[in-house]
Amino acid sequence: MFIAKKLRKENIAEYLLYMWQIEDTIRAMGCSLAQIKENYISKFTGYTEEQQEEEEDWFGDLIRMMNEEGKREYGHLNINQVVMTDMVDLHHHLLQSNKFPFYNAEYYKVLPYIVELRSRNKRGLLKEAQESGLDNPRMVINDLERESEIETCFDAIYGITLLKMQGKEITPETKAAVKEISTFVGMLSDYYIKDRDEGLDFGDHD
Repeated sequence: MFIAKKLRKENIAEYLLYMWQIEDTIRAMGCSLAQIKENYISKFTGYTEEQQEEEEDWFGDLIRMMNEEGKREYGHLNINQVVMTDMVDLHHHLLQSNKFPFYNAEYYKVLPYIVELRSRNKRGLLKEAQESGLDNPRMVINDLERESEIETCFDAIYGITLLKMQGKEITPETKAAVKEISTFVGMLSDYYIKDRDEGLDFGDHD
């Protein structure tokens, strides 16, 4: 909770990636607050008893939301989806404005990577669905087709983070692509914080 609060204030992209990690941590522990307390929260050093209780309450609320929203197995909590939607909306505002040429340039720089990622994900999901014997394998990629380009970027960054944590090999090409995507997402994150705290002037959308 304390890390999430700090990240939400300072870096919205890192906040969202952290919250995705928290979702997966909760699932890995069977959505059990008892397991989270024993195997996760208890490992936090330097926390007072009161801070540990606040952390437990926070995780308890997240577990309740995951149960109520049907997110025990997969998917992102509504509170995280709202942040993603806000970032997507800001992304479109920035592209439509003539006041942010560097953002536009960075977007078109990473666009080929985004297109390739979406194509690769579709091929992978279709293959997985066909091997599972589904009658209509294209149904499994409906969500992917509705996914925004920004979420595709976040998926790539998060996926690489997981691979690194698992000690798996990452190709130089993938590293280069994710480095560019991370720069782009970092720029969007900076604009998000600035717009939230000060307000951005988008000017004319000519």
